[in-house]
Amino acid sequence: MRSKGGRDSGEERDVESLLDELYATAPPRFVSRREELAARARTDGRAEDARRIRAARRPTLAAWAANLLLHSQPAESRRFLELGRELREAYRSLDAAEIKELSKQRTSVVSALSRQAATLARDAGHRLSDAAQQDVASTLRAVLADEDAADQWSTGRLESTLTPPADFPSASGRHSAPTARTAAPAAKRAPRERPAPQKERKDELAERRRQKQEKQAREGREAAEAADQRLGERRREQEAADAALQQARDRHDQARQQVSDAEDELRRARERLQRIQGEEKDAERERKEAEERRRTAADATVEAEQAAQEAAEESERLREELD
Repeated sequence: MRSKGGRDSGEERDVESLLDELYATAPPRFVSRREELAARARTDGRAEDARRIRAARRPTLAAWAANLLLHSQPAESRRFLELGRELREAYRSLDAAEIKELSKQRTSVVSALSRQAATLARDAGHRLSDAAQQDVASTLRAVLADEDAADQWSTGRLESTLTPPADFPSASGRHSAPTARTAAPAAKRAPRERPAPQKERKDELAERRRQKQEKQAREGREAAEAADQRLGERRREQEAADAALQQARDRHDQARQQVSDAEDELRRARERLQRIQGEEKDAERERKEAEERRRTAADATVEAEQAAQEAAEESERLREELD
């Protein structure tokens, strides 16, 4: 598998690192990110890098998920590629028992890694459809069956789904091509040519294959268990996130109700304020009218007192005149 490490030189980064990043970018953002990286390379005077970036083609959603799996799980991906090499070697050597055992591992690991790819895609904001998940599984089976497919996936830059060869063995260990290869030459072989060395060689090969089988079975089980464990962790994280979201929604609904209640109370307070202000205006008007009446009454009192005083003085004067 190609190293994913890029080098930084100021603002420049290795074009291989940029391409790795680009093919790990979700398809909806692929084109805009490609143009951004190509433009930056041109601005930095790296015309060849810009050409390579510009030549990159947007992957399908399933191919992107397979790329994301490779970038996100490098250790498991290396073990998966090694399982493919062992399975192809067993296929070439026509070891039916080893083919059967490794094929069982293939089914388990492909299933686990397909689920993990779907989880990674979902966490990145893109849920895979059933058809897309099947395409991811098809790509992983192709990686196990075909060396060219394994080389393509190991770059982390798939653009489309890979398809496994039709004659690759199933979990039963039976397939069409090797049967023809074993049946045709049988009549022409010498019946007992060097039997002892052949038996020893066969036993030695069987022992090596048995050891490989045990090693690969163990690693395959560990990879499947690790993938299932991570899937379980992701599911628990998703459940926790869903619970937190529901709590946030409940708090939001509660806050909205409180705001609504406060708005109702504010409206009623404003209505009371308007009523009180109206009553205040009425009281102010009545006060002014009362003060006006008081002033009028006071003026009338003064006039009456003056008239009374004048009448008293006039009465006194007349009495004096009579006397």
